[in-house]
Amino acid sequence: MLDGYTPIFTTYDGGVYEMEICRACIHTFATHASKLQPNVEGADLRGLRQLLNTRPNPFMTSAQYLYKAATIYETQNTCFIVPILNQYDQTVGFYPVNPQQVEVLDIGGEAWLRYTFRNGQKAAMELSRCGVVSKYLYSGDIKGESNRALNPTLQLLSTQNQGIAEGIKNSASFRFMATAGNFSKNEDLAKARKKWSDENLGPDSGGLALFPNTYTNVQQIQSHAQIVDPEQVRIIQERVYNYFGSNEEVLQNKTVGDQWSAYYEGKIEPFAIQLSQAMTCMTFTDNEVARHNAIVWSANRLQYMTNADKLQVSSQMFDRGVLSLNDIMDIWNLPHVEDGDRRYIRKEYTEISQLDQVTQLQEELAGAKASLAQYKEPEVKKD
Repeated sequence: MLDGYTPIFTTYDGGVYEMEICRACIHTFATHASKLQPNVEGADLRGLRQLLNTRPNPFMTSAQYLYKAATIYETQNTCFIVPILNQYDQTVGFYPVNPQQVEVLDIGGEAWLRYTFRNGQKAAMELSRCGVVSKYLYSGDIKGESNRALNPTLQLLSTQNQGIAEGIKNSASFRFMATAGNFSKNEDLAKARKKWSDENLGPDSGGLALFPNTYTNVQQIQSHAQIVDPEQVRIIQERVYNYFGSNEEVLQNKTVGDQWSAYYEGKIEPFAIQLSQAMTCMTFTDNEVARHNAIVWSANRLQYMTNADKLQVSSQMFDRGVLSLNDIMDIWNLPHVEDGDRRYIRKEYTEISQLDQVTQLQEELAGAKASLAQYKEPEVKKD
């Protein structure tokens, strides 16, 4: 490293993922990220396209792999991706790891990452062969900062939940006060109070409280639940939304069209770009990257438009040759059709590959019309 320091990164204690609203934000982001589609650019000699589309590792499908990577990235602010190698030292899979501790070591002038997991086991691999996706990069060059900045908000959430629970408990209890006579000792008064509570407020009381004539001025103490101010709840939730770059509409799956596009561009797309670059660098050599080999994760944002917008895009883009029939089927989540990859342009919906022939036919037709216009029938003389 530039500063000569050997960094050791430790993970957060997991408190972020244990809070309900935080987990909802993380789950929503990971769910949308799991719908990204892989595209292997260049010659796919290793079969990576099929691997990424189905099962990147023996334990996860493609969607599960993305969900796990996005969850670690959002919770720990850093996700490490390690390759699965075969006997020929070739990459045949990818696995997102969540280590308890990561060390950067200098081995013969080359940077290595050594992972320590919760069970105490260790593993190490060259940094160049690992993928790192991180955010909040400041003091470190590899791992993002911790979530300590969110601790005050998490404490407010915990206090808020405890206050609601205690308020409900207090409002559900029955309490009385009365004036008791003929008791000269405090011990006798305490015994009488305990006896009355056991007989009238116990499980066998039958819901009926009876007072002997030794008690006067009997009154029930009314308890009211102290519910947290809704405005305070909203402010605390907004602080969580701001930290995770989310909102209530996204969490409740109400976003379509421009709203979802904004969430995609601000939240999912940066993760997809980082993941694409990390997996490209860890999979391909410099020469292969120079020959335009890459792994790219992307999403079809047109699928999240409203039906009216989908119809407009489909009708306007299809007859201009921008989208094929199968592209339109993807927008409407319909299966592909045979010969659906052909493109058409509005000349009475002529296939693009036939445009030159149509133009030639039109020119020949125009020439024939011109010749006919010049032709005159011979005059017939009448007797």
